[in-house]
Amino acid sequence: MALFKSKIKLQDELRERVERHVEEVGFASVDEFVAYSLEKELATREESDEVKVAERLRGLGYIE
Repeated sequence: MALFKSKIKLQDELRERVERHVEEVGFASVDEFVAYSLEKELATREESDEVKVAERLRGLGYIE
């Protein structure tokens, strides 16, 4: 996986909240925290999608 730099804009208040959280929890940087948070959110959504597909297939009788 290639690493690349990109920028996101955060409202000042949100950025300040993130910076405080980063310091409290011990992330190395705001970038590290944002990457962690996005990975966690995406994993949750992907898992949820898999559950929905399995339920649909079960409902259609393709799996038990």
